[in-house]
Amino acid sequence: MPEPSAQTRQIDATDKRIINNLQDGFPLSDEPYREVAERLGMTEDALLSGLRSLLEARVLTRFGPMFQVERMGGAFVLAAMRIPEADFERVAALVNSLPAVAHNYRREHAFNMWFVLATETRAGIAAAISELEGLTGYPVHAFPKEREYFVEMKLEAS
Repeated sequence: MPEPSAQTRQIDATDKRIINNLQDGFPLSDEPYREVAERLGMTEDALLSGLRSLLEARVLTRFGPMFQVERMGGAFVLAAMRIPEADFERVAALVNSLPAVAHNYRREHAFNMWFVLATETRAGIAAAISELEGLTGYPVHAFPKEREYFVEMKLEAS
């Protein structure tokens, strides 16, 4: 039987409460999940089980903090490649195998593969691009950030 996907798994009231409450105000403490669970009127085990289920079903694709990597000496760029359809899956697997690739997605565009590279150092970006070009045989086009905007985005589960 295939695993449930975000398209087929229905979220219930508990899922919605978890999603809506984990988008803001996550405690910075020794037991943050216990604190959130208490706030939601559930056990820590139930919260962790619910969160794990949402991630496994791909209702949520990630749960974690957002860092400004440049403030820590690192770097990230949006990158794109033009990949022939016949080679797309092979190249996607190679791109996704690199730890520097934060996420990768297909677009209907001349540049049909887009991904974010995040590295511990600025020099790491050039090294990752070089490695990808060597592995795939295709050029990588990097689009570094020119300006930064903060847009707080919260998506309410309803």
